[in-house]
Amino acid sequence: MVMVLTGLWYASVCAVAALLVGWWTRPLYAGPLVLAGLFCLYFFRDPEREIPSGPVAVAPADGRIVAVVRQADGSTRISTFLSLFDVHVNRSPIAGTILKREYRPGKFHIASREIASAQNEQNVLVIEGEGSQVVVKQIAGILARRIVCYKRPGEQVDRGERIGLIQFGSRVDLILGPEWEITVAAGQRVRAGADIVARKRSS
Repeated sequence: MVMVLTGLWYASVCAVAALLVGWWTRPLYAGPLVLAGLFCLYFFRDPEREIPSGPVAVAPADGRIVAVVRQADGSTRISTFLSLFDVHVNRSPIAGTILKREYRPGKFHIASREIASAQNEQNVLVIEGEGSQVVVKQIAGILARRIVCYKRPGEQVDRGERIGLIQFGSRVDLILGPEWEITVAAGQRVRAGADIVARKRSS
């Protein structure tokens, strides 16, 4: 199991604090810090995924799909809610080039609510590849206050490649044009990089 380095750092801090508390007081008092460290290791896990091939778009995040919305411009938004217990590493839905990266400040509504897509703090990536442009929005939630994006404009990404991380509960929106046929529905659970959410329509 691969681990995000941030998780190792948090777990190390908890371990040191637990040792100090256990040394200066009672070992029992160090228990909550030990549990916090173990949770950090669990939260920041980064499992390898088998990436599907073909003209498909994969889920950018682990979690439960809370909305599949046809928008006024003909595009479709797929919104995935990540609970505290989901893997929080985000992956690119397609192979291509990062055209744009934009940080948008905002509020911190509960990430599962529809209002979060428009009003919450978010990082927006536009990716061009496979004959289309797609948009990935990393959206902060009521607990998630730190969005990490690994990619910059001009960089190449592979389908399923790691592109970022949102800490402690969040939401990821994927916006696809009308050239994509959506293959998922609200309520379905998906795994980033592994599960197909759309297929390219034949031209």
